[in-house]
Amino acid sequence: MLKKRRWIKIGISLLITLLIINIIASIYFYNLAIDRDFPKDFLNGNDDLEVSGEAMEVMLDGGWRDWVADQNFDSWKMESFDGLKLQGYFLEAEEPSDKTVVFAHGYLGNGSQMGLFGQYYYEELGYNMFTADMRGHGNSEGDYIGFGWHDRLDYVDWVHRVIEELGPDTEIVLHGVSMGAAAVLMASGEELPDNVKAIVADSPYTSVYGLFDYQMERMFHLPDIPVLPSTSLVTNIRADYSLKEASALKQVQKADVPILYIHGNDDAFVPTRMSRKLYENTKSKAEFVTFDGSSHGEAFVIHKEEYVAELNDFLNMYVDG
Repeated sequence: MLKKRRWIKIGISLLITLLIINIIASIYFYNLAIDRDFPKDFLNGNDDLEVSGEAMEVMLDGGWRDWVADQNFDSWKMESFDGLKLQGYFLEAEEPSDKTVVFAHGYLGNGSQMGLFGQYYYEELGYNMFTADMRGHGNSEGDYIGFGWHDRLDYVDWVHRVIEELGPDTEIVLHGVSMGAAAVLMASGEELPDNVKAIVADSPYTSVYGLFDYQMERMFHLPDIPVLPSTSLVTNIRADYSLKEASALKQVQKADVPILYIHGNDDAFVPTRMSRKLYENTKSKAEFVTFDGSSHGEAFVIHKEEYVAELNDFLNMYVDG
């Protein structure tokens, strides 16, 4: 009997120890990925984010950065549904236009970085351009990264602001990359005004849980259970969303807006299969384009001619000329 009690005590002690370890790990992973101010050292030296020399030259030293610096963007401010002060930037087209592109940037980025794409929309397509610092990024408030979920509602509000400023005839294209692509896809499942004519999603993920599950295995060689469910609980407590509810996959099943999916076939950070799954489950009209020899978010840079050809064909179908 004493021996049995001893083993019960050992078992309980082991369970408590594992529970404490799991809680500590969950808080750590929340801080690592979601807390705005926690160092994101896991991105340093990450082979999955290795950028080709050609892409690096354009991204770091391309003329688009000088172009952004030379533009006279109007500063737009907005309060989010949960009281955060958000920062946006609007650039009116050189010639009067009813077409506006609304950009969503990637993880740890900011609105100005979408000038890489914005210069083309502005100079070649004659669009007005709007870009924003997503919550937890740039000059926008927020102590956590929303991975697109709360941002989807911010973008619905930004869309209404664009219409309010430019008038009811405004035609809007939402264009996001990586986390921004997930954000605009998550917005696609909301009640968007008819002014939103098309969505471009470059390198999106299916859900935050799916992305974290993939990265846990790839970077830390760990299964999703038990750490991710408890990390999701921590996220729900601290950031008011769960990893599974933050799903672009569920949102596109409700979408009415046509969607163009773009992904590099060599993307090891967000696997190409995620875009394919999103495409296969999209309720609205959709197209799916992949580019060989392109890793995460590189396609526009190293396959620009083919990229813009696909983009133009898609926009010409759904946005008035």
